[in-house]
Amino acid sequence: MNIHEYQAKDLVQRYGVPIPRGGVAKTPAEAETVARELKAPSFVVKAQVHAGGRGKAGGIRITGSPAEVRAAADSLLGSRLVTNQTGPEGKAVGQVYVEEGVGYGHELYIAALVDRSVGRVALIASKEGGEDIEEKAAKAPGTISRLVIDPDEGFVSGSADALARAIGLAGVQVDKAVTVMHGIYQALVECDASLVEINPLVVTNAGDLLALDVKMTLDDNALFRHQDLEALRDQDEVEPTELEAKRFELNFVKLDGNIGVMVNGAGLALATIDLLKQGGGDPADFMDVRPSATRDQVAMGFRMLLDNPKVAAILVNVYGGGILRCDTIAEGMAQACRAHQTKLPPMIVRAAGTNSELARDILVGREIPVTFAKDMADATAKVVQAAKTGAA
Repeated sequence: MNIHEYQAKDLVQRYGVPIPRGGVAKTPAEAETVARELKAPSFVVKAQVHAGGRGKAGGIRITGSPAEVRAAADSLLGSRLVTNQTGPEGKAVGQVYVEEGVGYGHELYIAALVDRSVGRVALIASKEGGEDIEEKAAKAPGTISRLVIDPDEGFVSGSADALARAIGLAGVQVDKAVTVMHGIYQALVECDASLVEINPLVVTNAGDLLALDVKMTLDDNALFRHQDLEALRDQDEVEPTELEAKRFELNFVKLDGNIGVMVNGAGLALATIDLLKQGGGDPADFMDVRPSATRDQVAMGFRMLLDNPKVAAILVNVYGGGILRCDTIAEGMAQACRAHQTKLPPMIVRAAGTNSELARDILVGREIPVTFAKDMADATAKVVQAAKTGAA
């Protein structure tokens, strides 16, 4: 789960990470009030959307007075911000963050994340921060330093001290950087986050360190332990179909293609999407049906595929085993198809494992027009062709 910049800043500040003073506003008048209360010589007005690249897209405005803050907020609120991460449709700006302006001389990058290549938490730091950090890192990989944290030892100040020096800090700034690193490490672990990123971390004109922008990604699977963090979810930033899928305990991500996909198991779903892409297909979604799914939950998931106007063909790739059997998938599919009011798209089914023959009997017996595939390669080839021609 992504959260907004102002929410991430509030969280990391609790762990000792220094941030500029600021406040969130949902109207131009509120933005002006925040600026007047800050009593700063300059202000930064930032659109709050779940996307990077806001600066280049005009979503961050530097202003010199509360009146200018109000004008900037008036321009941003209600607009759609298009960045390199939003797609052409952009994201609606429903709130802005008003922050005191900060004078600084150098931008750094620092992050705590789950490094899946080693199965541990790592701290990543760079001498170069700010916009286009990926391009900067690609051009000068030597500016990137990494510290993998041993879970038995935990955070070790001496190792973090060396990481701070590796990105060019010295003297008292090293101690301040260690405080920042410890803070984001604690935030990552205690909030069950997968990423806490500060970009940029700046060295101010007074020699202090400040987190000018913070990005934080929380692990959805751990939110049952954090009801306070669950409350940070901005429903307006989430695709409506993804909210509906969550209600029925389906792991679902909407994509831009025209092949609807239903699979049981995240790994199998990823492999299916890879095969589709390799075969020239374009998936419309990632849908992982959980092992405990009921017939009604499967039916709701399948209805979502049928209701997507972009879907030209559907692939169901399931392996029965454990709790979820193939016949449960078939029952849900049949229920959704019988309730669907318009013409059904071509549907390819590859079912293997527990009750796969029963699943076939259910779909045939209820006259659900599906084409069966013998294996994954056959299934993906059939559905790619069906999406192109409109027939299985």
